[in-house]
Amino acid sequence: MSLVILILLSIISVYQIFQSYNSYFKIARGSPSYLFKTMVKSGDNVAVHYKGTLTDGTVFDSSEGREPLEFQVGSGMVIAGFDSGVTDMTVGEKKTVHIPVEDAYGPASEEMIFTFNRLDIPDDIPLEVGGTLNMHNGQESMPVIVREVTATSVVLDGNHPLAGQALIFEIELVSIS
Repeated sequence: MSLVILILLSIISVYQIFQSYNSYFKIARGSPSYLFKTMVKSGDNVAVHYKGTLTDGTVFDSSEGREPLEFQVGSGMVIAGFDSGVTDMTVGEKKTVHIPVEDAYGPASEEMIFTFNRLDIPDDIPLEVGGTLNMHNGQESMPVIVREVTATSVVLDGNHPLAGQALIFEIELVSIS
């Protein structure tokens, strides 16, 4: 007999929990939207403010004083780690995302480093170490960084300036559309 009573009490408890749960969602469906926050998913168009730093704290980019960056999540418009970082964020949320080299601009490639004879480069082209030049192959232009200048040679680097770097972004989600 006591087993039957115990089972009945258990059924009643489960029923009460279900009713409570059900009434919560009935209320919630009619509740203001601020009670439920939409999370970013692939395909969403988002706007974010951000600050990008290297692991040593050097700021390399920021949206401060500018309009937010707008992009479609998962479309390849931004680096993979940034896409992953905004996924599941809600409007108004702020977070710091650590992006490894592989999910940023990838490792630097030795194949993208070119050494030229100094005499093959016209004198009117400024060759300042750290400066940026554009190499042309007749059809395309590729930005390169001057890495070394000697009396006989010039070393140019065609890697992305942030290749080989782990990156840190402080991100604030402004909107989802």
